[in-house]
Amino acid sequence: MVIMNTPASLFHEIQKRSHHKPSPALNALIDKILEDFGAAVQGIIFYGSCLQSGNEFDGPVDLYVLVNGYRSAYKKPGLAALNWLLPPNVFYLELPFNGKIISAKYAVLSLRDFKKGTSMDWFHSYFWARFCQSTALIYARDGQSASEINKALAQSIITFLTRVIPCINPEFTPRELWISGLKLSYGAEIRSEQQDRLNKLWDTASDYFYKITNLAINALPFEIKLISDQENIRYHAFIPERPRATCRITWKFRSLQGKFLSILRLLKATTTFKDSVDYAAWKIKRHSGVKVEVSPFLRRHPVLAMCILSWRTFRKGGIH
Repeated sequence: MVIMNTPASLFHEIQKRSHHKPSPALNALIDKILEDFGAAVQGIIFYGSCLQSGNEFDGPVDLYVLVNGYRSAYKKPGLAALNWLLPPNVFYLELPFNGKIISAKYAVLSLRDFKKGTSMDWFHSYFWARFCQSTALIYARDGQSASEINKALAQSIITFLTRVIPCINPEFTPRELWISGLKLSYGAEIRSEQQDRLNKLWDTASDYFYKITNLAINALPFEIKLISDQENIRYHAFIPERPRATCRITWKFRSLQGKFLSILRLLKATTTFKDSVDYAAWKIKRHSGVKVEVSPFLRRHPVLAMCILSWRTFRKGGIH
């Protein structure tokens, strides 16, 4: 596994920021996941829009459940095989809590695949582009597990920056860097987010992005210099044209690969995710503003529904 040099200061920053005392509602979800997966669970990561908004009842919370292995996590060999062939497996969970419903979309991934997926060994951006963003480690089996997870989170930032910076203008601000990079990663999947959502993501977490960029920039495998003061931070990357051209071509392949894998993951989710069709329609409307109707026929045929919803969203401009 290719592990690039991760500055100790970056690891400590991630360790500090990922420490998150779960609320009683989140604890209810954690307890249920631990009941279902037992000692296989090594850690649970909270990320996504509910973390950013601070409202855990604003739709399903996004969780990643990291396990020590797929065979130990599942009673059914078929689920273990699916998780190994095309990680992660995605499930839906909802629980009553103080007169409300707390719900979660949670993905299951082995700790080994998590570490590999955030490293330079993993070609596609599916994992390292997600986990370079702000996250919260709401459960860890022990101190060793927590340390391994935080190291992987820090590594995802190095991987992301290494694979994005050669594709953007030589001179850039942190905002330009992150919005351009996240746009590239969204384009490498079937995603419905619009530009205003990228802007909102930056505005919500700009302090985080500024801080980790500053801590990671000198650990990258090319020369980057700070060329302006702290009030208007700008960097200049000294990268020859040939590596830049290679980076642009690589992202085109990453986009093709990612869209194919996204289709496979959508189809797989119909076997593991309760009410996957209605959730997909809700997610599309939330992130793109595009409303797609779900008929009773489509609910009865979720594989067909995923294909039709993706096509309708694309035709209405919700997928780029």
